[in-house]
Amino acid sequence: MTTNNKNIEESFQPFKSKMVSSGIPSLCISTFRSHFSKLFMGETGMISRNDISPVANVPDLENIVNCEEKGRIALNKAVMIKLNGGLGTSMGMAGPKSLLHIKEDTTFLDTIAKQVLHLRSDFACRFPLLLMNSFSTRNETLKALEKYPDLLHDIPIDFMQHKVPKVLCDNLMPVNWPQDNKKEWCPPGHGDIYTALLTSGILETLIENGFEYAFISNADNLGAVMNLQLLGYFASEKIPFLMEVADRTEADKKGGHLAKSKKGSLVLREKAQCPESEINEFQNINLYKYFNTNNIWINLDILNKKLTENNNILNLEVIFNRKNVVPGNTETPEVYQLETALGSAISLFEGASALRVPRNRFFPVKTTDDLLALWSDLYYFDENLNLKSDPNHSQNGKNIFIKLDTEFFKLIDDFKSRFPKGPPSLTACKSLKIDGDFLFQKGIVCKEQVHLINRTNQQITIPDQTILEGTINY
Repeated sequence: MTTNNKNIEESFQPFKSKMVSSGIPSLCISTFRSHFSKLFMGETGMISRNDISPVANVPDLENIVNCEEKGRIALNKAVMIKLNGGLGTSMGMAGPKSLLHIKEDTTFLDTIAKQVLHLRSDFACRFPLLLMNSFSTRNETLKALEKYPDLLHDIPIDFMQHKVPKVLCDNLMPVNWPQDNKKEWCPPGHGDIYTALLTSGILETLIENGFEYAFISNADNLGAVMNLQLLGYFASEKIPFLMEVADRTEADKKGGHLAKSKKGSLVLREKAQCPESEINEFQNINLYKYFNTNNIWINLDILNKKLTENNNILNLEVIFNRKNVVPGNTETPEVYQLETALGSAISLFEGASALRVPRNRFFPVKTTDDLLALWSDLYYFDENLNLKSDPNHSQNGKNIFIKLDTEFFKLIDDFKSRFPKGPPSLTACKSLKIDGDFLFQKGIVCKEQVHLINRTNQQITIPDQTILEGTINY
């Protein structure tokens, strides 16, 4: 054992003891040790322009034909996995984000469940739904699914994402925070799915039951529906790992992008992995053209083989996220959260590929701005329960620009209270910006570009049937 290894072992021992006493599986502990050792040895997790080059072009879903029948055949060997570990805290929710209402009484989770049941009915296939829950989301999620008993399958409905200790920046020791022990832990990123599939026994169960293809996506991405053409392409081309990517726009420039390593493999680079001196280049959407939708397709047999070859630990790039023990409270100590990304595994599979998909396969809801668009008449569910944009929308399918005043609309309860009779019509609207406090009544229509400005200290009520257009000052 080298001195460095000895120091690593000594430094990691407090983390190991903490994780063992909390019942963390040994494989998760070993994986965290691998990540911690990179931090201990001084790795930064940065991916510089010297390590990568832009990706000029990737195959396009719109050019793939004659694969739908292959997709129907493969459907009986496919499973849908939704990443469901997130809370809606940024919008003031205390529970799982997937329980947020997106249309009247329909939640993300309702939509996912109904889509899966509809697909099973249409194609007489087994097609299980699997959720990767966190300790924060599991109980409420499973209770909400009780109204869908037909979802139950030979495959368990969920498995658990792990938790890992936060690391103090100043001494690389575990956090001790008796005021709230939960603040000592953090999620390890959705790259933890590979470890969680093993520790839960789910990967073995899926393979034993003849499942070969996993389609993985975020629970809050309503565009991530099963696509038979895409499944058929993935299965018939025998691709081990496939990432759906979309064209980057100015709205996406801060998100992770696709690149190519000097060895020729595809890589995913997140903003936290970009040196500060290269941020402008990172955000150049003409240079780095594609972003990761986090819609990922994996061949389960190949994944299992890759894990076995590597002692069940994939050598994913580690993101050292620097935060405070209490997020947002700069008076509390700084910590590292060691995280990995699901999509970063693209660099580890020989023959891994990316596929350009249309923007409608990526519709996450991150803010109440996004939620207002969903609530409105811009979107509807078709006969297959897939979300569609209104064909009469003046933007011709392009995302509308919505910016709501965060002081009054950011939190979900505040947001709902300002649209008590439903959202305004937005099909004739290109952009909607609201500065100040407004209460919207029934039947309001927004046309072209709307900018509402309330400079008073009182809430302004927009009466029933009002047509809004242009800049309006109060």
